[in-house]
Amino acid sequence: MQSFNTNTTTYGNSALSAERNQVLRNTYFLLALTMLPTAAGALLGMSMQFRMSGFLGFGLFMLVSFGAFYAIEKTKESSAGVFILLGWTGFMGLWLSQILQMAMKFSNGPEMIGMAAIGTGAIFFTLATIATVTKKDFSFMGKFLFIGMVIVLLAAVANIFFAIPALSLTISAAVIMIFSAYILYDVSRIVNGGETNYISATLSLYLNVYNIFVNLLSIIMAFTGNSRD
Repeated sequence: MQSFNTNTTTYGNSALSAERNQVLRNTYFLLALTMLPTAAGALLGMSMQFRMSGFLGFGLFMLVSFGAFYAIEKTKESSAGVFILLGWTGFMGLWLSQILQMAMKFSNGPEMIGMAAIGTGAIFFTLATIATVTKKDFSFMGKFLFIGMVIVLLAAVANIFFAIPALSLTISAAVIMIFSAYILYDVSRIVNGGETNYISATLSLYLNVYNIFVNLLSIIMAFTGNSRD
């Protein structure tokens, strides 16, 4: 009888582990797939020189994003959730084109964009590997990260009025740290069974990667941007 219980427990643990690994694989695959509409949206935005700033731009961005979040949450158990997510990442690519246009005004624009992409990739793969290999539960970070994100968001809104360069750089540095920590938090939730839906998991990781890239590029432009002669 004891042997039967042990085997049953082992089988249950193995099945649970396999299920979590499947969620993680699906998440990484869908995350890679989101890069396609993001790139397409960015190229479209750059070709049409898309610009939307100030409170009007901020309001539109928040309206579309939170509408997409709601729709994704409602459809995350079906294929519709995947299509809504991919559509929203296309919109995010369009929005991304604004900072890419700024970078391309510098003579070393392509190099800076490449540096930001490589740096973002390095941060993601390092922290995702740590969370996956150690299987440490980083859920304790959730409340602190949420508070930090709210503070940074309020500071960013305030800086729309003040437009202080030093504050912008401080906000960018804080965003990179917060969303880097969110990678640990989000991957840990998948590995430890806290997140079982790969569409929701992909949405979270995409936001982490997107915010790290944008703010890393902002810092790189501030310190290494070379004006065209």
